[in-house]
Amino acid sequence: MPILVERLSHTYLPGSALAYPALSDISLTVADGEFLGIIGHTGSGKSTLIQHLNGLLLPTDGNVLVDGFNTREKKLRKKIRSLVGMVFQYPEYQLFEETVERDVSFGAKNMGLEAPEIHERAFEALRLVGLPPEDFAEKSPFELSGGEKRRAALAGILAMRPKYLVLDEPMAGLDPRGRRE
Repeated sequence: MPILVERLSHTYLPGSALAYPALSDISLTVADGEFLGIIGHTGSGKSTLIQHLNGLLLPTDGNVLVDGFNTREKKLRKKIRSLVGMVFQYPEYQLFEETVERDVSFGAKNMGLEAPEIHERAFEALRLVGLPPEDFAEKSPFELSGGEKRRAALAGILAMRPKYLVLDEPMAGLDPRGRRE
């Protein structure tokens, strides 16, 4: 099943003098296996839109359905967030644990997985993003370069094995080599 966005509108601070309509009547479908790029000027609502895809923001009007689960239903948000992995524009700000392995393991641990599987997923994800676990697992995430921090944050999402992966400007701030890799 796809991600289905139906007539989505979002207003920040509704009902106040500072109310700001960020999205108005957006509809789209993201099919399994589809790659979708969303482009627009700064402030056009791109980040607001993608934060609806895993229930971080809720629609003012309309609905967002992920594999048939409506993000408005509070009891389903944990399930939805396990399906939709979100990497923010500056993912290095998502890091907080003592070691890279613990940071990468955080989401999988919160999914209730057993320790051996968490470890396996963390190491697999670190390899996928080009951070060999034997070199990086025991390092502090705060000792990493900017590009390595971004990779570690992405590994943390990949370790959860989401069905959908949403990246908010993943190339922002990377040098040319980091962009290629």
